[in-house]
Amino acid sequence: MAYLTAYYAMTDLAEVGPGTAVLVHAAAGGVGTAAVQIARHLGAEVHGTASPGKWDALAALGLHGDHVSSSRTCEFEQRVMRATGGRGVDVVLDALAGEFVDASLRLLPRGGSFLEMGKTDVRDPETVATAHPGVAYRAFDLVEAGADRIGQLLRGLLALVEQGAITAPPVTAWDVREARAAFRHLSGARHVGKVVLTVPAALDPEGTVLITGGLGGLGATLARHLVTRHGVRHLLLTGRRGASTAGARELCAELGELGAEVTVAARDVSDREQVTALLAGVPDDHPLTAVVHAAGVLDDRLVEHVRPESLDAVLAPKIDGARHLHELTRDADLARFVLISSSAGALGAPGQGAYAAANSALDALARRRAADGLPATAMAFGPWTGVGGMTASLGEADRARMTRSGIPPLGPDEGRALFDAAWDAPSGVALALLVDRSALARLGAALPPVLSGLVGTANGTANGTANGTAGSWGRSAVAGSGRAEGTDDTGGGSAGEDLAERLRDLDAGGRRRTLVGLVGRATAVVLGHSGGADVDPDHSFAELGVDSLTAVELRNRLSARTGLLLPSTVVFDHPNPTALARHLEDLIIPAGSAPVPSATPAVEAEPATDLSGLDVDDLVRMAMGPDGS
Repeated sequence: MAYLTAYYAMTDLAEVGPGTAVLVHAAAGGVGTAAVQIARHLGAEVHGTASPGKWDALAALGLHGDHVSSSRTCEFEQRVMRATGGRGVDVVLDALAGEFVDASLRLLPRGGSFLEMGKTDVRDPETVATAHPGVAYRAFDLVEAGADRIGQLLRGLLALVEQGAITAPPVTAWDVREARAAFRHLSGARHVGKVVLTVPAALDPEGTVLITGGLGGLGATLARHLVTRHGVRHLLLTGRRGASTAGARELCAELGELGAEVTVAARDVSDREQVTALLAGVPDDHPLTAVVHAAGVLDDRLVEHVRPESLDAVLAPKIDGARHLHELTRDADLARFVLISSSAGALGAPGQGAYAAANSALDALARRRAADGLPATAMAFGPWTGVGGMTASLGEADRARMTRSGIPPLGPDEGRALFDAAWDAPSGVALALLVDRSALARLGAALPPVLSGLVGTANGTANGTANGTAGSWGRSAVAGSGRAEGTDDTGGGSAGEDLAERLRDLDAGGRRRTLVGLVGRATAVVLGHSGGADVDPDHSFAELGVDSLTAVELRNRLSARTGLLLPSTVVFDHPNPTALARHLEDLIIPAGSAPVPSATPAVEAEPATDLSGLDVDDLVRMAMGPDGS
């Protein structure tokens, strides 16, 4: 319809040919894209307008430099006049209104055709002809051409397509359940080409569901859940070792007892040929109906320590595997295409730069597929516990660190509930987390910006899925309570200034003891110890148990407490807490600053405090001194 409308306008109404100058408004839209291509094919000199953010789309159509103008201001009148040496144009294809129509009419000083297709500001043809001699104004619809002529135009249009003279417009698809958001997007003219509503395909009860990494901890958990909760009866589970994977035989027997027919294949999904063979083996009587890409590898390292081989080990199964599955199933009419992603991509994760990059790529692929009208949901989970696999090595210190970050680990029931919510949601990216708002509030400057809107909006703990396509956030309460206004020694905008002022009031020995204590307490927190007394300041950080993950958290806590912008390697650059404290002292109190003789500061009595209603964390924070002691 869009191309027929443009073809009718350019051929029958305007009789565009070699030497004709044409101005196409909204040239990045559906009819506009068609009109630019058809007019150029007919030999015309084409000028186009679009919002600046869409100029790349016009460049792809062959419009550059002074042949491109903004549709947001009337400056296009001067640009077109300069580009044509004052001659203006012969044809205007209009979709604007008000002063933009007036400016466009002035671009026909020698007469010509003004074709109104937007119809938001229809003018009287005789009035236009009087004000602009020689201008033929016409508001039109394709149906005016009549059935016979439309048939002729359609045959001519198809011939141009077969010749490669014109190509289809870009299409952005929206799930029909997001129709309201799609129309808002359209009404704001933020689209390029055409906006399409799609109806999601239903899961074929006789179809096969492929789970890559299906023999791992999380993959096996999802396989059981798909059978018991979603009624899947035909599973294809892959892993690098296939049936020789530990526990594979027991898993298949369990799934069989639950009523599922299970096929196990030893495949490396990062190898395209192996994926091709895998998909070719899906039986015709149980065609592929869904893909769940759960394969993944962890290799925790700071970015500075990531090497090509470790980067490849992390990226290959996730990114290469996802790309192969995407490309090889494009025409399979799948009902679901699920990418098991991680919140590390959206929020960042200390020591997981490669893993975060891999998951960000999955999220981007899901958005790209959704825009193309293909099913795709990237489920960006927080860490799971109790399912084995990559999270099996998590210790109490790791869980404590995650809890302090405001993103506590997901239990199996919580993870499955979030999986179901994302499974039934429109395509896009679903951030599936357990969120402790009171812990987030205590992060201060270390709070990830993407989560800042959750702080102060409600107390307690909540879970939910955030859908990247719709831009919504759903929440449902789970057990937990807290005080959003609480703080600890990791936050506070003036913490660094307060600490520096205190240190200036101390002699050299007092400064050293204060900073060694600060580093020791922060180290104890990230290691899950009860206090700084458990940390020997002369033991190396490695001996104390600090790894790449806890090193970054320790850096973040020290940066927030001191107000210093510390590098991610600061913990490894200094062998132990004593050395790191000495380094912090040099940064806070530069060499040459005169120390103050040791003195005992006066302490003012504080009024009694009502402690009712406070939890343990609040009491601990109240007991802390200004330096967190």
